[in-house]
Amino acid sequence: MAKRGGYPGGAMPGNMANLMKQAQRMQRQMEEGQKALETKEFVGTAGGGAVEAKVSGSKELLALTLKEEIVDPEDIETLQDAILAAVNEAMRQADEASAALMKGMTGGLPF
Repeated sequence: MAKRGGYPGGAMPGNMANLMKQAQRMQRQMEEGQKALETKEFVGTAGGGAVEAKVSGSKELLALTLKEEIVDPEDIETLQDAILAAVNEAMRQADEASAALMKGMTGGLPF
């Protein structure tokens, strides 16, 4: 009785082997790109530059800089809003860089 499925000798046909190699190469490239992205820094500002937030590509807040004119004990809400806006801007930049990296690696294919 003939054996169903599988390939003679257990080897994959040429096209499948090439697809596997391409997938492995793409995975390596994505890992390298992700590592490179994690070392990048993204800066968001708010309050006319009075607040500056720096985040890494792995979305870790690295630094927060406040200029003296933004610190008003009578108006804490403005300071809080400016900090949130600066951090969110820096995070958005990191997200956009990550999305661009993925799109470049996958050729825009949806995953």
